[in-house]
Amino acid sequence: YDKLGLPGDMVPGLNDPITGLPYANTDFGLAFHSDSAFKRGMDLSAPGRGPQLNGAIFPARSDNDTGNNPHNPMNGIAGAGANGSILTLAGSENSESGGNSTLPIALMNPELRPTKVDRPEDVVGLVDTGQLVGILSARDATAVMESAYRLSEQKMGVVTPDLVVQDMVRCGYMKAADIAERFGGTPLDPGQDPAIVGPGGIFTTAEFNDNSRDGREFRKTAAIMKLVINGFAGAATIEMGGYDYHGGARAEGEVKDFRAGRCMGACIEYAARVGTPLMMYVFSDGSLSSNGAIDNSANGRGKGEWVSDNSSTAGAFFMVFNPTGRATLRTSPGKTAAQHQQLGYMDGGGSVVRGATPVANNVNLLVNAVIMNYMALHGEEGNFANIFPNHGLGNVSSRDALTAFQPIVNGTMGPLNPT
Repeated sequence: YDKLGLPGDMVPGLNDPITGLPYANTDFGLAFHSDSAFKRGMDLSAPGRGPQLNGAIFPARSDNDTGNNPHNPMNGIAGAGANGSILTLAGSENSESGGNSTLPIALMNPELRPTKVDRPEDVVGLVDTGQLVGILSARDATAVMESAYRLSEQKMGVVTPDLVVQDMVRCGYMKAADIAERFGGTPLDPGQDPAIVGPGGIFTTAEFNDNSRDGREFRKTAAIMKLVINGFAGAATIEMGGYDYHGGARAEGEVKDFRAGRCMGACIEYAARVGTPLMMYVFSDGSLSSNGAIDNSANGRGKGEWVSDNSSTAGAFFMVFNPTGRATLRTSPGKTAAQHQQLGYMDGGGSVVRGATPVANNVNLLVNAVIMNYMALHGEEGNFANIFPNHGLGNVSSRDALTAFQPIVNGTMGPLNPT
């Protein structure tokens, strides 16, 4: 465990001498170290949600210091059926994936490029009709936009542009009018949502508006979660930079992981308040390792210092929030529920065993396994091979072994009622 940043007196199997509780904590279903910064952050943002949470983890290698890992599953999630009432995908980066990591080549589709959203103003701007709605009623504003469509339709009737361009222009005008009609009066600003910001909100007004790294990440997270959890977007990516923290001090990593935990917990808590299930996938490019030296500063918390990049210690996990109760792990012939929760394993030296699963040494297959698990939560894993015929995950038995949970949703969910 030294390589993974834990001294010998803080490893799983032992109890915390102060609390008397095990270091291996399963409050969230998926085991976290009791002093995990991720867990502490989630606990603060989503207190008491443990009984509705579960998760699964893939020990899996990926390259360090690069955005070329094809880590992002968004296009596959959309291909499986995820869609929103305003847009299909969103992301906090202006990229093909919406994040830093790229998409697998097999999932590339320019039509699915995510809409960039990284602040509350971006959410409001999705249905911005200028001053139309302010000057006119929502109904009259829609009528004006539909009139503009009809004028453009008449103009296109006397010219001969490409038919595809004609269709795109027509659809664009009609979609804009439809969005204005349906959402012109809907409160989309996450900063004005009392469930997100304010005395009873997930974030205090001060921390949400703070001009710090925390404030910027909280606003970014709020913008994305407002879209996805209310069904305005089908799925989205929140990219958080600066996590290559191997400058020696453990404290830097703890502070940044705690911030990420706050943002993860915010998504969980907002899903709970809206009352909708949520799958949240957490991944990074590569990983880090420790040399066993201890950082005893207040933020270092007596843990091992991160000193170098190390792809062999990497992994990715996903959390599942279910309003009606903790998602149930599967079993399969020869595999226990625990083996469906930890999908692979490490060796005694703290490195990923590359041959443990098909995904352990192949990021493309890791993405496919995540997509398959998303479909399984809807009870639609049987359609996976039809939608993604070149998935590379093997036969039905092999795929079952990489599937974590029983369904929590019966097929398609929605449409949601925006709140």
